[in-house]
Amino acid sequence: MSLRNDEWNRLDNVANIFPPTSDERNTKVFRFACELYEPINPKILQISLDKTINEFPFFCSVLKKGLFWYYLENSDLKPMIKSESKPPCSPIYDRNSKNLLFEVTYYKSRINFEVYHVLTDGTGALQFLRYLVYNYLVLSHKAELENKIPVLDYDASATQKADDSFQKYCTKGFKLFNNKKVSAFQIKGTKIPENRIKVIEGVVPIKKILDEAHKYNTTLTAFLTAVLMCSIYKEMAEREKTKPVVVAVPINLRKYFPSETTRNFFSLMDVDYNFKKNSDKLEDVIQYLNENFRRELTKEKIKEKINTFATLESNIVTRVTPLFLKNILLKLSSRYLFSDTTASLSNVGKVEMPDEVSSYIRLFDVFISTSKLQICCCSFKDNLTISFTSAFLSTDIQKNFFRTLTDIGISVEISANTID
Repeated sequence: MSLRNDEWNRLDNVANIFPPTSDERNTKVFRFACELYEPINPKILQISLDKTINEFPFFCSVLKKGLFWYYLENSDLKPMIKSESKPPCSPIYDRNSKNLLFEVTYYKSRINFEVYHVLTDGTGALQFLRYLVYNYLVLSHKAELENKIPVLDYDASATQKADDSFQKYCTKGFKLFNNKKVSAFQIKGTKIPENRIKVIEGVVPIKKILDEAHKYNTTLTAFLTAVLMCSIYKEMAEREKTKPVVVAVPINLRKYFPSETTRNFFSLMDVDYNFKKNSDKLEDVIQYLNENFRRELTKEKIKEKINTFATLESNIVTRVTPLFLKNILLKLSSRYLFSDTTASLSNVGKVEMPDEVSSYIRLFDVFISTSKLQICCCSFKDNLTISFTSAFLSTDIQKNFFRTLTDIGISVEISANTID
């Protein structure tokens, strides 16, 4: 199914914040990648992309600026693959030109899908990449798969994929600045020149790290968040320990409200821990986070978060405010919702592919642009890939994190990008 050229869609409630807050340092671009056991064939990759975009016509949208709101307009632009040549998570949205909001690149045996957060979230991007990799491998291995072409487990219609689920589930009457936010510890240090980010990835056995989390009767996300908090604490000066470490954890709202959308449908949960007032032992941090997660991850609390994101768009005053003034309000809202955190951790979860093509795939990974410090992780088959992105030259926190895992018997295979 394809969309008509004259169709347009207003941005979802989360996406509204991204255009006025994107800059060279924090591009609001994230990358999902798949590494195969074989070099990429560019011709087959382009054919695969052509097939994939037919399944995701909404992804051919371009971002336009109206009098009152940004909006997405369908286009007839054809996405073209490229050999990777730019630093990871470089800007995609260009205010002065009509361009697609994603790029597909390749390097050796790796397929990269980079996308501007206005268009989709991690779950939506993963569905697109799964289709792309699936199409590529089916075309590349026709002979082996001739009599056993696998089927992907995601068959949403084009309308379902383009659904704005915030509009479906939000209710009115929630105050945006309803909750008091704590003043978080901020990581300081020399930034990487030219707005580059440092990417450090660790691949660990998923069973080993899950077993460790289950020892504490906790989830993988809570366990990793606790390890991250303790790793940050080790680098805090004594005078800074009065402030809590605050980690923003994205919540996939599809787990609570049925939706097949590939647009943004997530919220954020800020979890904080004050090491000055509480124990610095990992097990105690985990126990504290367990209670915090259980308290916050209820349908009622998450419904409040949906309403928070919907407040600006539903407010009659902001709806009729010209965009250039609204941008100021959106920046302030973003500062309230996103800025007063120490770091972020996003667990995209398990990536599943049909058995018939899984043997050709080494791993999936995901990471995002940041002006601070961010962890993204996903698992495939027997391994979990943990990806740090950082705007800082220092890698001490990352070293603390992976050293904690090795100290408890979890092996880590580490790789990093090169900053010229």
